[in-house]
Amino acid sequence: MRIAEPSFTIGIEEEYLLVDKTSRDLVSDAPAELMKACEDALGGQVSPEFLQCQIEVGTQVCTTVKEAHADLAHLRRTIADIAGQHNLAPIAASTHPFADWTEQRHTNKERYQVLARDLQGVVRRMLICGMHVHVCIDDPDLRIDIFNQMSYFLPHLLALSTSSPFWQGRDTGLNSYRLTIFDNLPRTGLPPNVSSYTEYERMVGMLKQTKTIEDATKIWWDLRPSDRFPTLETRICDVSTLLKDTITIAAIVQAVARMLYRLRCDNQRWRIYDRFLINENRWRAQRYGLAEGLIDFGRGELVPYSDLLDELIELVMPDAEALDSVDELLAAREIIKRGTSADRQRRIFDASLAQRMSTKEALNAVVDGLISETVTGV
Repeated sequence: MRIAEPSFTIGIEEEYLLVDKTSRDLVSDAPAELMKACEDALGGQVSPEFLQCQIEVGTQVCTTVKEAHADLAHLRRTIADIAGQHNLAPIAASTHPFADWTEQRHTNKERYQVLARDLQGVVRRMLICGMHVHVCIDDPDLRIDIFNQMSYFLPHLLALSTSSPFWQGRDTGLNSYRLTIFDNLPRTGLPPNVSSYTEYERMVGMLKQTKTIEDATKIWWDLRPSDRFPTLETRICDVSTLLKDTITIAAIVQAVARMLYRLRCDNQRWRIYDRFLINENRWRAQRYGLAEGLIDFGRGELVPYSDLLDELIELVMPDAEALDSVDELLAAREIIKRGTSADRQRRIFDASLAQRMSTKEALNAVVDGLISETVTGV
């Protein structure tokens, strides 16, 4: 029996770091009135994060990525305006170029107190930010079916989003160092294959029954069924510094979800590859970003990312047309041309050193670039 087409409505969550405009370092003790002003202006669309130097925003439920773009632009502008009143600025980057995690304080909130108690030194290093995309798939078993197939595309999404090359003042050599930190938490990484929504509930129920977790929000896979909404939540991505890149990645997530539904309607499905193989592409995206390509498992060879992207665009174009997101989908080629945030951060750093700036001055220049780009074009 054919399942009715899901709504494929979309929601985007972004996490930002708050930096002092003078020192360019993170604020370790954010003013209480800043969060209150943000909540007064944005209501339930803003919330504190684990560390006081972080802030999270989330769009409303949006029918199209164009709606999400307008909403997220308003959220970024509002956060920037309010933070500016305290000589602070948000940066949309998954790590800060030189901040020391040992100097940060976690938010005094029960959920975060529990995390700090349970996860100890692992969670105290979580000086990282991400971007999450929710796509509504109302039928639970269809949600799980698409969930199993969608894991294949997670490294492709990560490669487009990388924004965390630096950690504590050093170039890590990785484009997404964030995942190196995040993967130390339990219940992270690529999700398992699950036969049905009932099996998924049984797995979660076992952890809840044994009081290992309170609820499924403590499952932090790269892709997960949301515990609060009838959505699939894609969590693998770094937060993109440029808003238009966030929207492009969200458009791809939405279109891929619809493409997998469309295949099902034609009695087809995407081949499910072993996690071992997908993890290799995940590492390549984490290490190289767009530069060195990913493995095409069907061909059995490494393929340049630009070629893979062209194939993906062709594959989901009917879905982008149906979702009114063709322009946003095609903008992925612009990311290839100018590079991700990680690429641009390195270019600023290297150019600054070439101008005989000190390492500290070059890192400050990277922060200045992040501040500017976070609210550029919104």
